Amino acid sequence: QVQLVESGGGLVQAGGSLGLSCTASGSFSRINDMGWYRQAPGKQRELVATITSGAMTNYTDSVKGRFTISRDNAKNTVYLQMNSLKPEDTAVYYCWVFAFYIRPMYYWGQGTQVVVSS
Repeated sequence: QVQLVESGGGLVQAGGSLGLSCTASGSFSRINDMGWYRQAPGKQRELVATITSGAMTNYTDSVKGRFTISRDNAKNTVYLQMNSLKPEDTAVYYCWVFAFYIRPMYYWGQGTQVVVSS
C-alpha cells in the first residue's frame, strides 16, 4: 500500500508565495513520476506539474515561470514552490505518484487547500 501526506497549503495574498510538499510512505518498490493536480470550485481538475524519476519537469501553461516542482528521491517527497500567486490559483491541490506496489498504479494525496486573496 502507498500513502501520501501533503502539507503546506493556506491563505496568501496575491503576489505571495507558498510551498507544498507531499511524502509517500508504504511498501512500494519504487516511484516513477510524481506531480500535482488542482481543482477549483466548479472547475475540472487540472494537471499543474509533473516530474519524472529523472527530474524532467512539465507545467501547465498558466503556471510556467511561477511554479517549480522538485523531488527528493531519498525522502520520497515531491514539492511545489508557488510564487507570484494569483487569485485564479485558488484550488485544492492534490499530489500524486506513479508507484510500484504489487503492480504499478497512481496514488493520490488527500488534498490541501490554497486560497489566494486579491
